[in-house]
Amino acid sequence: MNKEDILARSRAEQNDEGMRDAEEKGRRIGIRAFCLVELIVLIFNYCTDQPTYVPMSMFWAFTAAEAYPKYRFTGKRSFLAVTILGSVVSLLFLVCHILSVLLA
Repeated sequence: MNKEDILARSRAEQNDEGMRDAEEKGRRIGIRAFCLVELIVLIFNYCTDQPTYVPMSMFWAFTAAEAYPKYRFTGKRSFLAVTILGSVVSLLFLVCHILSVLLA
């Protein structure tokens, strides 16, 4: 295979490494921003005696969603455990929020 064949095949795949790198950096920044906002909301809710069901539900859903592809890729049971437990905890916090709204 010569250089032109390799370049043609790479262009046909339309798999731009620069774009993948930019997307990955964007994800890392997005994760940090999410965690920062999550922390601010939790501190605010704590200081104002507000329930933290919704932010905690979102945090655990995010954690479970992050762990699932890692489990699929590595097959490690620890990632599977985080996926399952994070999902369950997220649903429990969501149920607590719904019940607190309906019963208030």
